[in-house]
Amino acid sequence: MIAEEGGEPLAAIFRRLIANTGPISLMHYMGESNARYYTSRDPLGGAGDFITAPEISQMFGELIGLWLTDMWIQAGREQGVHYVELGPGRGTLAKDALRVAKRYGLEPTVHFVEASTALKDIQLETMPGAQWHHDLSSLPPYGPMLVVANEFLDALPVRQLVKTPDGWRERMVVPEGDRFVCIAGSQPMDAAVPEARRQAADGTIIETCPGAAATVYEVAGRLIEQGGAALFIDYGHDSLRDGSTLQAVRQHLKVDPFVGPGEADLTAHVDFATLAPIAQSRGVRWLGTVPQGRWLRELGIEARAQALGEVAPEHKAALESARDRLIGEGQMGLLFKVMGLAAPNWPGGVGFHG
Repeated sequence: MIAEEGGEPLAAIFRRLIANTGPISLMHYMGESNARYYTSRDPLGGAGDFITAPEISQMFGELIGLWLTDMWIQAGREQGVHYVELGPGRGTLAKDALRVAKRYGLEPTVHFVEASTALKDIQLETMPGAQWHHDLSSLPPYGPMLVVANEFLDALPVRQLVKTPDGWRERMVVPEGDRFVCIAGSQPMDAAVPEARRQAADGTIIETCPGAAATVYEVAGRLIEQGGAALFIDYGHDSLRDGSTLQAVRQHLKVDPFVGPGEADLTAHVDFATLAPIAQSRGVRWLGTVPQGRWLRELGIEARAQALGEVAPEHKAALESARDRLIGEGQMGLLFKVMGLAAPNWPGGVGFHG
């Protein structure tokens, strides 16, 4: 992985690579940029580049813990269960979720899938009993899994295909001045485009995420083989769309994704419309994909915020602000989606009905 080459700026490495071997794919550019970015820092919190839902309020993790616990109880309280979190950040979500789960007798072994060394050190302090994995392959092959992936899929590199007068081509990256730009590649890519979408107008961009597809496929297979349930929570869409959704965030502001690779968090909207059928192809139950605001409301976030406010009146305004940020349609409530999966013999989950 070139992102680990010493302290040389990634932009300089990219320029040298492109000069020697030709344009690189956008997927290569995004993958190497995020590898450098996440390896070198803790990006979370006010002093970082962005804030995720668990950092906004403990209510988020608590409600996820209640949802997982309810699923486990309805499935018969099977022992030997594993809590698996993909991209666990600082471990905040796991800590809040498992604190609640413990009250109801759910004390799973904890597994974190994490590649960032900087974040692992923080997670070790938050959840000292956790076991770490570089990817899903080394997770235990036995026992039900309760899987959570919050803002994990959006950082996986996307591949973009663009319709040109000569057919479909992959979008490639080349330097231009002090930044990088996208151009259409030279290799025909028509075979990679679903037949129903091939006749699009010139200039149409189709975005896919092989990493997200592989992750959901693997998790669905684990649920079939071992039992359990999974929640994928991210910003994205639940119907097919065209166009580029690539964006970069640095110090809580959107910045140009083609300036300073490796210095900002590159993300893209998650295509839940494509991921649900991929999960179902394994035979797993797709519980639904719903807006985060609606899901949290059905789990009782408003009552939880009120109860916490009564216990600690001095924090009432902050709790209400956090609640609104998580469920408000103009904030995270509508843009963020929750996709639920479960083993065939596991129950349906709260928040996915109707």
